[in-house]
Amino acid sequence: MNNLSRRRQAAAIAVLAGAILVIFLTVILAVVINSEKEEQTEEAGGESMQTEDVTLASDSAGEPSETTPQPGSEDDSEPEEGSNFAQESGDKLSEEASGSAGGSSEEPETAKESGEESGPASGSETESVPEPALSQAELLLTEMSTKEKVCQLFMVFPSQVTRVSHVTKAGDLTRQGLADYPVGGFIYDKTNMVSREQVTEMLTTVQTYSKIPLILTCDEEGGRVNRLMSTVGTTYIDSMMSYRDQGPEKAAENAETIAGDLVNCGFNADLAPVADVWSNPENKVIGDRAYSDDFAQAATLVAAAVEGFHAGGVACTLKHFPGHGDTAADSHTGAAYVTKTLDELRSGELLSFQAGIDAGADMVMIGHLTVTDIENVPALFSYRIVTQLLREEMGFDGVIITDSLQMKAVTDSYGSGQAAVLAVQAGVDILLCPANLEEAVGALLDAVETGVISEERLNESVLRILKLKEEMGIL
Repeated sequence: MNNLSRRRQAAAIAVLAGAILVIFLTVILAVVINSEKEEQTEEAGGESMQTEDVTLASDSAGEPSETTPQPGSEDDSEPEEGSNFAQESGDKLSEEASGSAGGSSEEPETAKESGEESGPASGSETESVPEPALSQAELLLTEMSTKEKVCQLFMVFPSQVTRVSHVTKAGDLTRQGLADYPVGGFIYDKTNMVSREQVTEMLTTVQTYSKIPLILTCDEEGGRVNRLMSTVGTTYIDSMMSYRDQGPEKAAENAETIAGDLVNCGFNADLAPVADVWSNPENKVIGDRAYSDDFAQAATLVAAAVEGFHAGGVACTLKHFPGHGDTAADSHTGAAYVTKTLDELRSGELLSFQAGIDAGADMVMIGHLTVTDIENVPALFSYRIVTQLLREEMGFDGVIITDSLQMKAVTDSYGSGQAAVLAVQAGVDILLCPANLEEAVGALLDAVETGVISEERLNESVLRILKLKEEMGIL
């Protein structure tokens, strides 16, 4: 082969080798470029997925009330019926609420983290359990001044705020009196009664003058202790003792009749039934006012009477705790003593009170009785009687009211202010007719201001009174 042929052959080989090299480099370059494009595509897809997950997590946080099961449901793991999120997600609610978008097993944790950074956490983490709504009584208590609270503890004759005796009409003096002393209620006697129409108009009008509706009551027992029967001609009911052998049905019927007449005249409560037992024949202050002279029978009849008063539409009051039927003296005219032991009272006098409490009595009146076996002070000043015995041992959670604070068993030894403070300290809620209203209110205001009576203790009694009014439907 000559030199020319050799040179041509070498050139051809060089060209071929160069072409092969170019092809090789082209292929390599194409592979690299394609690989980079795939990586970019994957990264873009991952970012898109995370963005969707973040959006989903944010959406779920925006509707906590629909996606978070409420405490107290039958099954807190079940989504609430009607939830938009639950309808869209079906059975995958728990997965999607945490941010799962594509079913990937690796994505939910990333989505959860992104959701926490991009917006509020889920409702189950940030929303506290809502406070229960306040009752009318509780709400009203929060809006009352200290003086309004203190005055709510008093039930008085209308003359005590008007300073006019024999009040038979509610007018400007009554309106101004209630503005000065916004008491919790009024008690009326025969001097206030002229006719049914007059009584009804008086009571209807007086309610319009009070910011907080009033308990309007009187002593309407039947027999010799009545306020309406012998003045305005409501249905006459004889003394309770006269019906003792006619059973609980008659006791309930009598109470319902009395209650109905009270309601028709504008009253909403009665200071009855008498739960005392006429166990001492020499006792004249109770006598035939009692339902029986037998403890067990009295308990049955008093419980029936409570049900009758409620059926007739009024709140009722058991009186005179812890039992005035075996005393020799009348607390209207001086000190009265109960000489039985506490155990004897539990097996006798207290049975009818317990029966009335169990039947749902609204109030219990504390008598001005000194139980020598417990404490040598009138019962209304005894924490052991009012709170430990009546409230705690016997389970009474209603309103505790004193007998009239104008009775000599109190006024002979205690001033109006002192009596008011001592009674509230013992656990009493309502103070009935202090001899001097201004003095009694002032003493309680001072006691609260100086810490002798705590604001908490005051609120306890006021709330019981307001709750009674709420239950009566007058609040």
